[in-house]
Amino acid sequence: MSQRALGRLFNPTPAADGVWIALKGAAAGVTFSCFLTGAAGDTYTLQEAKDSAGTGAQNLAVIAEYHTNTGNGTDAWTRRTQAAAATMVTAAAATQNAAVVEVEGTSLSDGYKFVKLTSTGAGTVTAIQRDLGAGRAPANLPATGV
Repeated sequence: MSQRALGRLFNPTPAADGVWIALKGAAAGVTFSCFLTGAAGDTYTLQEAKDSAGTGAQNLAVIAEYHTNTGNGTDAWTRRTQAAAATMVTAAAATQNAAVVEVEGTSLSDGYKFVKLTSTGAGTVTAIQRDLGAGRAPANLPATGV
Protein backbone atom coordinates (compact mmCIF):
# COMPACT_ATOMS: atom_id res chain seq x y z
CA MET A 1 0.00 0.00 0.00
CA SER A 2 1.14 3.51 -0.77
CA GLN A 3 2.31 5.63 2.14
CA ARG A 4 1.40 8.82 0.33
CA ALA A 5 -1.89 10.62 1.01
CA LEU A 6 -3.48 9.85 -2.39
CA GLY A 7 -5.14 6.48 -1.94
CA ARG A 8 -4.58 6.36 1.80
CA LEU A 9 -6.33 9.52 3.02
CA PHE A 10 -8.16 10.90 0.00
CA ASN A 11 -9.26 10.35 -3.61
CA PRO A 12 -10.00 13.57 -5.54
CA THR A 13 -12.18 14.31 -8.56
CA PRO A 14 -10.96 17.71 -9.81
CA ALA A 15 -13.80 18.32 -12.31
CA ALA A 16 -16.77 17.40 -10.12
CA ASP A 17 -19.32 20.15 -10.78
CA GLY A 18 -22.61 18.23 -11.07
CA VAL A 19 -20.87 14.83 -10.94
CA TRP A 20 -22.16 11.97 -8.75
CA ILE A 21 -19.54 10.90 -6.19
CA ALA A 22 -19.74 7.58 -4.31
CA LEU A 23 -19.83 8.01 -0.58
CA LYS A 24 -21.21 5.16 1.50
CA GLY A 25 -18.76 2.27 1.53
CA ALA A 26 -16.08 4.19 -0.40
CA ALA A 27 -15.29 6.94 2.09
CA ALA A 28 -16.48 8.36 5.38
CA GLY A 29 -17.12 11.71 3.76
CA VAL A 30 -16.49 14.04 0.87
CA THR A 31 -15.05 17.54 0.94
CA PHE A 32 -16.17 19.81 -1.87
CA SER A 33 -13.80 22.63 -2.79
CA CYS A 34 -15.42 25.35 -4.92
CA PHE A 35 -13.96 28.35 -6.73
CA LEU A 36 -15.29 31.22 -8.81
CA THR A 37 -12.95 34.14 -9.43
CA GLY A 38 -13.90 37.76 -9.88
CA ALA A 39 -15.96 38.29 -6.71
CA ALA A 40 -19.03 37.14 -8.64
CA GLY A 41 -20.72 34.99 -6.00
CA ASP A 42 -22.42 31.67 -6.74
CA THR A 43 -25.02 29.23 -5.46
CA TYR A 44 -24.08 25.59 -4.97
CA THR A 45 -26.72 22.85 -4.55
CA LEU A 46 -26.12 19.52 -2.80
CA GLN A 47 -28.07 16.42 -3.87
CA GLU A 48 -28.05 12.72 -3.05
CA ALA A 49 -28.92 9.69 -5.22
CA LYS A 50 -29.15 5.92 -4.91
CA ASP A 51 -26.69 5.24 -7.77
CA SER A 52 -24.34 6.98 -10.21
CA ALA A 53 -27.19 7.38 -12.72
CA GLY A 54 -28.96 9.71 -10.27
CA THR A 55 -31.82 7.36 -9.36
CA GLY A 56 -34.08 8.98 -6.78
CA ALA A 57 -32.10 12.23 -6.84
CA GLN A 58 -33.19 14.69 -4.19
CA ASN A 59 -31.81 17.70 -2.41
CA LEU A 60 -29.78 16.92 0.70
CA ALA A 61 -30.40 19.67 3.26
CA VAL A 62 -27.37 19.21 5.51
CA ILE A 63 -25.21 22.26 4.76
CA ALA A 64 -25.16 24.09 8.08
CA GLU A 65 -21.52 25.18 7.93
CA TYR A 66 -19.00 26.01 5.23
CA HIS A 67 -15.84 28.08 4.93
CA THR A 68 -14.80 30.79 2.47
CA ASN A 69 -11.71 32.78 1.49
CA THR A 70 -10.10 34.35 -1.58
CA GLY A 71 -8.66 31.04 -2.75
CA ASN A 72 -5.16 32.37 -3.40
CA GLY A 73 -3.58 31.60 -0.03
CA THR A 74 -3.46 35.20 1.20
CA ASP A 75 -6.15 34.91 3.86
CA ALA A 76 -7.49 32.50 6.45
CA TRP A 77 -10.75 30.59 6.08
CA THR A 78 -13.89 32.28 7.42
CA ARG A 79 -16.49 29.99 8.97
CA ARG A 80 -20.03 30.59 7.71
CA THR A 81 -23.13 29.09 9.32
CA GLN A 82 -26.73 28.82 8.22
CA ALA A 83 -29.83 26.78 8.97
CA ALA A 84 -29.32 23.33 7.42
CA ALA A 85 -30.04 23.63 3.71
CA ALA A 86 -29.26 21.95 0.39
CA THR A 87 -27.64 25.14 -0.90
CA MET A 88 -24.82 27.45 0.05
CA VAL A 89 -24.48 30.89 -1.44
CA THR A 90 -21.16 32.70 -1.74
CA ALA A 91 -21.38 36.48 -1.80
CA ALA A 92 -20.11 38.69 -4.60
CA ALA A 93 -16.93 39.49 -2.68
CA ALA A 94 -13.32 38.48 -3.28
CA THR A 95 -13.18 37.02 0.25
CA GLN A 96 -15.76 34.44 -0.88
CA ASN A 97 -14.20 33.38 -4.21
CA ALA A 98 -13.39 29.99 -2.66
CA ALA A 99 -15.65 27.82 -0.51
CA VAL A 100 -15.29 24.45 1.18
CA VAL A 101 -18.14 22.30 2.46
CA GLU A 102 -17.92 18.83 3.99
CA VAL A 103 -20.55 16.10 3.75
CA GLU A 104 -20.49 13.05 6.02
CA GLY A 105 -21.61 9.66 4.74
CA THR A 106 -23.83 9.33 7.79
CA SER A 107 -25.91 12.30 6.61
CA LEU A 108 -27.24 10.48 3.53
CA SER A 109 -30.76 9.08 3.57
CA ASP A 110 -31.24 5.30 3.83
CA GLY A 111 -30.46 3.61 0.50
CA TYR A 112 -28.58 6.63 -0.86
CA LYS A 113 -24.87 6.29 -1.66
CA PHE A 114 -23.96 9.18 -4.00
CA VAL A 115 -23.74 12.95 -3.63
CA LYS A 116 -23.07 15.82 -6.00
CA LEU A 117 -22.58 19.55 -5.63
CA THR A 118 -23.61 21.69 -8.57
CA SER A 119 -22.77 25.33 -9.28
CA THR A 120 -25.58 27.42 -10.72
CA GLY A 121 -22.99 29.80 -12.17
CA ALA A 122 -19.52 29.29 -13.56
CA GLY A 123 -17.95 28.02 -10.34
CA THR A 124 -15.67 25.01 -10.36
CA VAL A 125 -16.14 22.13 -7.94
CA THR A 126 -13.57 19.57 -6.81
CA ALA A 127 -14.77 16.56 -4.82
CA ILE A 128 -12.34 14.92 -2.41
CA GLN A 129 -13.38 11.57 -0.97
CA ARG A 130 -11.71 11.42 2.44
CA ASP A 131 -11.18 8.92 5.20
CA LEU A 132 -11.18 6.11 2.66
CA GLY A 133 -12.60 2.75 3.65
CA ALA A 134 -9.53 0.91 2.34
CA GLY A 135 -6.10 2.35 1.57
CA ARG A 136 -4.84 1.56 -1.92
CA ALA A 137 -2.07 2.57 -4.26
CA PRO A 138 -3.33 5.40 -6.53
CA ALA A 139 -3.45 3.09 -9.57
CA ASN A 140 -5.78 0.75 -7.65
CA LEU A 141 -8.29 3.35 -6.44
CA PRO A 142 -11.83 2.81 -7.69
CA ALA A 143 -13.38 5.49 -9.86
CA THR A 144 -15.16 7.98 -7.61
CA GLY A 145 -18.37 7.86 -9.62
CA VAL A 146 -19.11 4.13 -9.50
